[in-house]
Amino acid sequence: MNSNPNKDFLEFHSFPPDTIIQLIDRSAQLAKHWHSRTMPQSLSGKRIGIIVDDTGWRNTTAFDLGVKAMGGLSVEPPISFNVRESTADLAGYLDNWFDLLVVRTKELATIRELASVANAPVINARTKSNHPCETLGDLAYINSVRGTLDGLKVVGIAPDANIFRSWVEASKTLPIQVVQVYPEHWHVTDPKLLNPNFETSLDIGHIFDADVIVTDSWPGDAEEGELASYQVSASLLDQGKHDALFLPCPPVARGQEVTVDAMSHPSCRSRDAKAFLLHAQNALMEWATS
Repeated sequence: MNSNPNKDFLEFHSFPPDTIIQLIDRSAQLAKHWHSRTMPQSLSGKRIGIIVDDTGWRNTTAFDLGVKAMGGLSVEPPISFNVRESTADLAGYLDNWFDLLVVRTKELATIRELASVANAPVINARTKSNHPCETLGDLAYINSVRGTLDGLKVVGIAPDANIFRSWVEASKTLPIQVVQVYPEHWHVTDPKLLNPNFETSLDIGHIFDADVIVTDSWPGDAEEGELASYQVSASLLDQGKHDALFLPCPPVARGQEVTVDAMSHPSCRSRDAKAFLLHAQNALMEWATS
């Protein structure tokens, strides 16, 4: 199998800015090919292992579809990490067969270990610590709408969890400002993520000058009513910039992080943005196997 030791995508900030921009630009090209049904067969002859050792379906389905649309062969091995076989043993067996490994599992440490011993590049398809593909897809969509990411202000009404952490990762490597607006005990405090482009706040007013507003599910340990003032509604969105993009992360719980009317607000582009998850992941797989 091919060995691409420098093409793992484990954390968003592991890539330099020029590589991220290259992938985002390629996403836009692949989006056009997708809609015209002229997908390049750039994965022809490539064998991709898609390991789903966790719940969820969107991005792993998009990976599978993308592989097939670009002429590759995808297989979903029924693997569970940290159970019976060592990660190093699994990597050796997988390297016999696959040119690229796409892995969705709970622990980022597991994916790091796999990448350290596998010859095939490893793409992080989500852990409980981060979700870099989701952020890459959203940024590709945002760039397609705005034409640039420079000076972007992203406001996350979200706790310290995998979705928002990848936005903070992105702020480490891209010229964007990321603000977390949430109660203090859910703020991101990991010193490895803190950087000058990221800040935390209690003030929901940050969304009024935001270019992008993202939300995530309410944490399970929140007390009743504790997060009521952080719920995004249509009336709140009406007070924001006319061209702001509202990107609630699915699965969305209406009546919790968002109101019903927020999901039908003109600024809500969640479905359009998630279409770019496929295109961004296709660009990532194409790059990782080239």
